[in-house]
Amino acid sequence: MADPAAALVAADPLLIEASAFLGATVLAVPLFKRLGLGSILGYLAAGALVGPFGLKLLPDVLAVRHISEFGVVLLLFVIGLELQPRRLWRLRAEIFGLGFAQVTLTALALAGLGWLVGGSWGAAAVIGLALALSSTAFGIQILRDQKALSTPYGDRAFSILLFQDIAVVPILALTTVIGGASAGMTLNDAYVAIAALLGLFLVGHFGLKHVFRLIALVRADEVFTAAALLVVALAALAMQWAGLSMALGAFIAGVLLAGTEFRHQLESDIEPFRALFLGLFFVGVGMSVDWGVAAAWWWLVISGALALFAVKMAVLFGLTRAFGSGREDSLRIAATLGQAGEFGFVVFALAASDRLITSEEESVLTIAVALSMAMTPFVVKGVERWLARVAQKREDDALIKENGEIPPASIIVAGFGRFGQVVARIMRMRGYSVTLIDNAPRRIRLARTFGSEVFYGDATKPDVMKASGAETAEAIFFCINDREGVKLAVQRLKHRYPHVTFFVAAYDRFQELELRAAGADYVIRETRESAISLASDCLRAMGDEAAVDEIIEEFRRRDAELLRLQAEHGMEEGAEKMRIRYEVT
Repeated sequence: MADPAAALVAADPLLIEASAFLGATVLAVPLFKRLGLGSILGYLAAGALVGPFGLKLLPDVLAVRHISEFGVVLLLFVIGLELQPRRLWRLRAEIFGLGFAQVTLTALALAGLGWLVGGSWGAAAVIGLALALSSTAFGIQILRDQKALSTPYGDRAFSILLFQDIAVVPILALTTVIGGASAGMTLNDAYVAIAALLGLFLVGHFGLKHVFRLIALVRADEVFTAAALLVVALAALAMQWAGLSMALGAFIAGVLLAGTEFRHQLESDIEPFRALFLGLFFVGVGMSVDWGVAAAWWWLVISGALALFAVKMAVLFGLTRAFGSGREDSLRIAATLGQAGEFGFVVFALAASDRLITSEEESVLTIAVALSMAMTPFVVKGVERWLARVAQKREDDALIKENGEIPPASIIVAGFGRFGQVVARIMRMRGYSVTLIDNAPRRIRLARTFGSEVFYGDATKPDVMKASGAETAEAIFFCINDREGVKLAVQRLKHRYPHVTFFVAAYDRFQELELRAAGADYVIRETRESAISLASDCLRAMGDEAAVDEIIEEFRRRDAELLRLQAEHGMEEGAEKMRIRYEVT
């Protein structure tokens, strides 16, 4: 019998590390979410547990960080998909105005503190610039969890993060110059960066949508997913080759695809990979905490993390107020972006190699940054609770009165064929906001020529429906010809979103019975009402107009009774009981 210990040693190291990551995640994340601490802290705790300063199951921090950077890249791609180009253009003043002001003022404040405590001006400047940047991964994940990316404060927080991502390259160049290394970005490098950005824009704008339309015609889901990942990887590589941020390239690719009909399908395909790689990123942050150094310099680490968060919150609050945000939104932005970012780890390593700071100072700064990240969920939750108490106190005993006008409901129509088109037109005539989904590229293109915005996606997949807004929808129509797919979709979605009312078009009474059993609230056979209407017209044309209403009402009653009997006793037995009741007796 083989020795289990020897077998474990001989096992593939990649499988061991993957098992350690997945096992720690499965244990820690649900526990932390159950305790109300959020998934991010769960990932950090998992990283601390399996890292080189814990159980040593994942000893290589640099390798994990390098791989997990893809999570931030995928995150920016998904965010790009959620931003229409016109919305990005609308935010340009905040990106380059508010974003620039935040980085500049925060860097000056933190550099001043660093210089006062005895650092050289060069080291203080580099550290101040590095700490001025917030964590894109933490900030956007919190905004997504709170469903706040499309809110006014979400727009401003995202604008700041986007400028920070753009500022990465000049900060790296400045670090190498201050450190005495070879000069940073030359004029030729700038030309290369501009050319890469222009090339990515041209390819994305004129080529990507046609590629995805061809793939959609094949109806191969795995190829569509592979193509989505390939686009992200190539965009990131192009920007890295040009000396720019990989995440910036992925974001631009996402923005260019945001205006296409494939937006929801791409988001649902990328989402599982984004979640796993971003989780790995947070695990990598947790792994980087050297508990020995933290214990030796605990007072400096804690005071540094607190001072960092306080300074950034003060600057963010003041600037956002100056740019027109309300007090509540300014506090939310300050709490969400008060931490230092993952970019700090890169700058600290570069500064240490250029001897601007010592290796011990690098460790202290790294731990302080990691601690500031860990503080973020607590600060955000504390701010939200305080704002809730203030709002409750402001309301006092005032009652919320109805204004008489109900805001438009959110409705999803899956399937833009003959049936779905009629439903969508009627809902829009009444003033409801409608999201249209279909998986036929030709039908989507035809619909757009008539002014209807239809998104590409497989509505039988719960992830696609979630990306389309099923969580906040009030009604969902299924008007598609996929008997088994629709039944399963209704079952799953009704379980996930019991508040949503489901209206489903059935091909025949057999499918109607299946759909009602699956949980559909309203089901109608596609040809039933048109046949009733045609028969009514015939009776009127034959001079039998007086009996039309009575005959149609009796038909509806008998048909409903037959459906009930067939549901209770089966198709054949129910039909036989109906025959006996109305023909024999």
